Amino acid sequence: MSDLNRRDFLHHVPTGLAAGAIGQWAVASARAAGANDRLRIALIGCGGRGTHDAKLFVSNPGVEIAWVCDADTRRLAAAAETFDIPADHAVSDLRTVLDDQKLDAVLVATPNHWHAPASILACDAGKHVYVEKPCSHNIREGRLLVDSARRNNRVVQHGTQSRSTSTTQLAVQMLKEGIIGDVYAAKTWNIQRRGSIGHAQPTDPPSGFDYDLWVGPATMKPFQPNCHHSTWNWFYHFGCGDFGNDGVHDIDYAMWGLGVDTHPTNIVALGGKYAFDDDQEFPDTQQVTFEYPGDGKPGSRKMLIYEQRLWSTNYPQNCDSGVEYYGTKGQLFTSRRGKLQVLGERNARIDVDVPLRGQDDAAHVTNFIDCIRNGGTPNAEIEIGHLSTSLCHLGNIAVRVGRALKFDPQTEQFLGDDEANKLVTREYREHWGTPKGA
Repeated sequence: MSDLNRRDFLHHVPTGLAAGAIGQWAVASARAAGANDRLRIALIGCGGRGTHDAKLFVSNPGVEIAWVCDADTRRLAAAAETFDIPADHAVSDLRTVLDDQKLDAVLVATPNHWHAPASILACDAGKHVYVEKPCSHNIREGRLLVDSARRNNRVVQHGTQSRSTSTTQLAVQMLKEGIIGDVYAAKTWNIQRRGSIGHAQPTDPPSGFDYDLWVGPATMKPFQPNCHHSTWNWFYHFGCGDFGNDGVHDIDYAMWGLGVDTHPTNIVALGGKYAFDDDQEFPDTQQVTFEYPGDGKPGSRKMLIYEQRLWSTNYPQNCDSGVEYYGTKGQLFTSRRGKLQVLGERNARIDVDVPLRGQDDAAHVTNFIDCIRNGGTPNAEIEIGHLSTSLCHLGNIAVRVGRALKFDPQTEQFLGDDEANKLVTREYREHWGTPKGA
């Protein structure tokens, strides 16, 4: 499909017609990826995380990395060598990859501002998607990704791997079975010592790095060396701060164990840059409280607290990240680092026979592959990913505007706050990766 035709198709074809047209392609794609067939996967984003995930994919029988794609020629060449990819299947343009009708799925491990646009393009091209966390750069494009997965009937797995980790699964099961009574509150934390990124001035991008392609659907911003590989996380334009980078893992299973399956309605937050004098824009210190009112009556209201300090090595439970759930009959602590403790009333220890296992990335990939081959819903289905990622966005927005916010879960808009609502989406430039409907 030509560049112009794809752009016209994504932006101008009515949704129903587009879904119907792609639906025939999607059915053919799903049929090609049966339980006994070889799965062909494309790696989109060849940095450390993408390469790590791709190695897990090929450790499964009958799975191959068929394409690699990156805007950095050095990373692209390294990935091509690692996965033995021929030169014509190591490309910088995502559209070339998606034109391969024999391709079954893509692994999206790009910078955050590309996660939803690349995943939406892939779903609309009939491909299943494993998208690394966070699944979106903003709330609006997260919803557009959910819509794209639905209308194309694609399997989309979000990279919050604790959903496939046995210790976390068993902890949540115990909570549901009432081991600590009725759970009304949870606290999660992301506490670690990160470094300063310093101050830098705009300059030319390094050779072999297609910066225009890397910026993609975002509006253009001059390149500067401390907003490049990995450090883009700390800039509003491309990242979601450490809440979206690392805290999303823990806020996800905090939400899961708390038993909430919608957005919160009330967000109160404080934070900012307390420690680092540098160019990063997101908070290094942050505390956010989310309230889920249910029907407003006692027994249905729940509270979720997120705590972040990026300049410390002192943390609760001797663990840099984790969740404490508080129930009417006790407390349960668990961490994706492979920890679990249950206390009854008056802090009496409750012994539980649960094998302790840290975050299981391999099981998460295998779960995604199994859903493609055999049907079923992935452990971190994209609607779940959208809800947990949106908590990161909501918390960041509340700190950014500096006030308590009220949010409507149905419309995904703030109530009576135009400034906050501008941050529900973003400005996009005319680019083939711009999400339809954004």
